[in-house]
Amino acid sequence: MKIDFKNGLIPVIVQDRRTRDVLMLAYANAEALELTRTTGYAHYYSRSRQKIWKKGEESGHVQRVYRVLVDCDADALLYEVEQTGAACHTGHASCFFRTIDGEEIAGRVFDPEKVYANKDE
Repeated sequence: MKIDFKNGLIPVIVQDRRTRDVLMLAYANAEALELTRTTGYAHYYSRSRQKIWKKGEESGHVQRVYRVLVDCDADALLYEVEQTGAACHTGHASCFFRTIDGEEIAGRVFDPEKVYANKDE
């Protein structure tokens, strides 16, 4: 199947395979997708850092990918994953932890200041 990498990237929706919760949205380029397929662990392309990264490379909160689905137009992907720890770098289980009005609907799973203590950001 021909994947449509618009501007070299494709959006990836990440879903917990057991709970079906949406965990995050990220982007992949062809190399990140190939690394995901060959290693079985989620790899993405960081638009801000301009590089490929393995989910959990700093936190240890990796995503084991069980299935990759392609949407009808082949311009978006869905990774069905088993998440270790939390998906969000803010310490929440999912990146979707607040409403559009800013109300937090889920608490933190970990303290990001402790997990990312050596991070340069």
